[in-house]
Amino acid sequence: MGVSTHVLDTSRGRPAAGIAVTLERHVGEGWVAAGHAETDIDGRVKSLLADGAPAMPGAWRLRFDVRPYFARIGVESFYPVIEITFTMAAAQEHHHVPLLLSPFGFTTYRGT
Repeated sequence: MGVSTHVLDTSRGRPAAGIAVTLERHVGEGWVAAGHAETDIDGRVKSLLADGAPAMPGAWRLRFDVRPYFARIGVESFYPVIEITFTMAAAQEHHHVPLLLSPFGFTTYRGT
């Protein structure tokens, strides 16, 4: 069905807009780009798979380029990039992977 995300900056208590997010699928020995977007004003990307692109079972990875975001708001960050690898067991299900972000830590979970 698809992959979406939502990035919240917990250090500021608000959505993190303007973060580049890349979705990759594990193929053979490496990773292949499957989608790319930027978080909107609400910190959301509603769909990372291109229209008609298949969501296949297997290993997937979300790559969040957070350094430019923190630079824009004048905050130094320990993490320049955050990568979240997850398993898509059933391609028919929607996979929502939120990121809770701060300059020196992050957490994630499988959302709905």
